[in-house]
Amino acid sequence: MPYNLSTKDGLKKIRAEQAKRLNFSMKGGEYINLQGLKLANIDGIDIPRLEKFAKIMRGLIFATVEAGQSGHPGGSSSKVEQLLALAFGDVLAFDPVSPKHSGRDRVVWSAGHCTPALYSLLSVTYESLRRVGRQFSEAVVHPVFPEDLIRFRRVDGPQGHAESYMPLVDFSTGPSGHGLSAAGGFAISHRACGLPTKVWAIMGDAESEEGMTYEARNILNTVGADNLIVTLDFNHFGIDGAIEEVVSSPYINHWLGLGWNVIEVDGHDILELIHAYHLAGVGFKNGSPTVVICHTVKGKDYGSKENSADSHGSPAKHDEYVKIMKELGFKIPGKAGESMEDIEVVLEELVEQDAQYVNAAMEKNAERIKTETELVKIMENKLKGRCLIDPLNIKRPAKLPKELVFKSGEKVSTRKAAEAWFKWYMKQTGFFFTGAGDVSRSILTGPAENVYGIINKANPLGRGLRFGIAEQNMAMMSSAMTADILPGGFRPVSAFGTFAVFSSMMSNMVRLSVINNHLNPASKGFFIMIASHDGPETGEDGPTHHGLYWMSYFNALPGIKVYKPLDANETIEMLFHAVELGEPIALSLTRTDVPVLKRAEGMPEAVSANDGAYVFKPFSGKEKKKMVLAISGAYVLQNVLSILPELEKQGADIKIIAVTSPELFEDLRKKNPKKAMEILSDKERKIAVALHNGWSGFLHPFILPEKYEERTIGVETYLKSGQAEELYALAEMDAESIKQKLFKLL
Repeated sequence: MPYNLSTKDGLKKIRAEQAKRLNFSMKGGEYINLQGLKLANIDGIDIPRLEKFAKIMRGLIFATVEAGQSGHPGGSSSKVEQLLALAFGDVLAFDPVSPKHSGRDRVVWSAGHCTPALYSLLSVTYESLRRVGRQFSEAVVHPVFPEDLIRFRRVDGPQGHAESYMPLVDFSTGPSGHGLSAAGGFAISHRACGLPTKVWAIMGDAESEEGMTYEARNILNTVGADNLIVTLDFNHFGIDGAIEEVVSSPYINHWLGLGWNVIEVDGHDILELIHAYHLAGVGFKNGSPTVVICHTVKGKDYGSKENSADSHGSPAKHDEYVKIMKELGFKIPGKAGESMEDIEVVLEELVEQDAQYVNAAMEKNAERIKTETELVKIMENKLKGRCLIDPLNIKRPAKLPKELVFKSGEKVSTRKAAEAWFKWYMKQTGFFFTGAGDVSRSILTGPAENVYGIINKANPLGRGLRFGIAEQNMAMMSSAMTADILPGGFRPVSAFGTFAVFSSMMSNMVRLSVINNHLNPASKGFFIMIASHDGPETGEDGPTHHGLYWMSYFNALPGIKVYKPLDANETIEMLFHAVELGEPIALSLTRTDVPVLKRAEGMPEAVSANDGAYVFKPFSGKEKKKMVLAISGAYVLQNVLSILPELEKQGADIKIIAVTSPELFEDLRKKNPKKAMEILSDKERKIAVALHNGWSGFLHPFILPEKYEERTIGVETYLKSGQAEELYALAEMDAESIKQKLFKLL
């Protein structure tokens, strides 16, 4: 008898007769629950001593927050045992006197706000090393000592969020949910180079609410990042309340269901944690990353705020703080504003034997690091046949290869030129990675990706990344991986992107990476964020796809510049220039074919684009009505050139400035003011008109402020679906409209 699901008894009948159809077993990674399991002691691990350290760390955490009257005690306190197990459990490759050794394990604080925990761990470590007489350079190591804690969150003290120049911090974090993607970038590049290093991500449970972490969890299993281990603080609270108010499905599903290996432990049981980290370090041999879900109490031992969202980022009142510390067993003076006296009381419990134990454990951690020579040899064997050259050391050839040269007069989109350059660059170095947000066939990263193939479990040494529709994770993962120095001094470089209009979704991730570059210039990363299909040229797709205003998100960020080449040859020159400077760029590319500029005798070569602006056409000196046109956008330039004879008939003497990067031109004004003045003098700015096929503010540096409104021609509103010519007319940026506007200004 067939089943009829349109009746109220249809499902009931299937349930009774074919129950298997209603059962589904989650197919994920490996799973094991260690909670309450009787586990063997591990040789050399002194659990009672580490439990004593947990008490000391909490005392330092609470005193630090009291000193700063600011900070995050809740998640810091709940992570104490996790940090001790990681640092003293004989699982971490780390040398405290050479904390940036290229062979170390990488540690990323996705929970970047839990710095009181980080600083208390570093204080215990470096105070112990100081007591046993270990020598190291403070300027190189950037240690944190107990006396530093009283300046927490002050400009001259330990900062509010994790910053990557410090020991046990390898990326500067703060915004929730970003760190997992950053750690994933490290894991991918290390695994793709055959390195045996591990990447540890310290993460909070509420971060799973951030969509980018789903994107990261998904792709990291797909690519086989089995060198990544997440220690996840499952304390059930974010800032606003219980995470179950947001994540109502079983929490474990969000990891196991995406193919991760899952280990569950009591997050306050150090022995369980150490066993879990050892198991995660060995791996399950299935090519998947591992998360250790640590069941904890948020704000453990933090008085009335314990086990509540209130402990997240609010210090206890002073009287309660004193009570908390005394209940922990510290007989502090408890004078308001005198936190150093409290810290000294806490440190009384750190005796000589404890310092010796810390030193011995750290020496053991250091022994886990392979030498740089060994690691370079591993990469040479794994990447046999590839050029092991630092990507930032690749120079422009004196004679460009034929695939990077485009004939004048031909019509070639700038995305096509970038495609050729990315493919060429990929063959020059073993440390270039590229990918796209499910648009590689549109922004043309595919040929470069295919040189060594897409990274996956079957092809771990690939260089292409298939991110899918996941712009946030793509940007964070790709930009963060460049903020690392591999053994041999090799620095990964990445190119990633999507349509220009969607690049705004990547802006916060790019912001975090350029901030990291600023905070830690020693490991400054270089990446290329591709913003393709710029301008109204994505016509028929309509206003949701027109790349008109995207650069406004990046112009304001120090540490990254927008490059907008006018033709294919300029694209090649500007990419080489970006590599030479080593500063990240947002690269504007056209979808439509545009003419390769005919550079007549005396006209600047394509390399002039690297100045950010150059004189495309000088004044003729024959007419009285002088006007300077500062133009960005190939389509706009062609429209202006088509009306130039008519303007000259009206008695205009037109000078055309081709603008490829206002920010590069501003640099030129500072470094070589004479040359910049020859391109555009202060006097000429008074008669300049700016024309841009998008946000008018992009070219404001080329005109005087009082002239912005009357001398700026740009796209001022959203457009419609249509062919490019139609849309330029709609935006009043077609040749005829531009002509009429310029006539009024003559």
